[in-house]
Amino acid sequence: MAERKNAKAVACSSLQERAHVSIDVPLQVDFPTPKTELVQKFHVQYLGMLPVSKPIGMDILNGAIESLIGSSERDDWTPVIMNVADATVTVIREKNEEEILLECRVRFLSFMGVGKDIHTFAFIMDTGNQHFECHVFWCEPNAGNVSEAVQAACMLRYQKCLVARPPLHKVQPPPPPPPPDTVTRRVTTSVKRGVLSLIDTLKQKRPVPEMP
Repeated sequence: MAERKNAKAVACSSLQERAHVSIDVPLQVDFPTPKTELVQKFHVQYLGMLPVSKPIGMDILNGAIESLIGSSERDDWTPVIMNVADATVTVIREKNEEEILLECRVRFLSFMGVGKDIHTFAFIMDTGNQHFECHVFWCEPNAGNVSEAVQAACMLRYQKCLVARPPLHKVQPPPPPPPPDTVTRRVTTSVKRGVLSLIDTLKQKRPVPEMP
């Protein structure tokens, strides 16, 4: 009997230890993985930047492209990597990827396009205070892919702005102004009332003539 009691006590103790261990094991929790921003990389050559007078216009864009091509040699162009993300266009030096030559928020891109030469691509960036910069690139075999990527980023940014914008409440239009004849009638009536009131006041203040 004593052996049975000891065996039973050991079994109960073992069950309690297992239950204690199962409670101490933390529950596995699946945390949501952060959404990574899609980045497209393009190996292009950076011709440089020119300040421009307007934020839009193909004539402005082509003028800056032709000016930079005409005033520089091909050996002077800088090999860079253009990273096009949903919110930012970043240009870094190809030989030193830690050196950022240009970083532009997509929201500040006012115009972009492919130049007369299909290898050229440029965009205009609004730097504030009515100052605009045109940045020019040379792309191989052509600028089609770069242009499409930057355009897609701009469209995505525009869609996000539309989604984030709160719905506009309907504003009641102001009541229409009264017709001119009504205004004239009101003014005339007011003037007549003022004149009649003045006449009554004068009558009351007129001295009574003395009887002979």
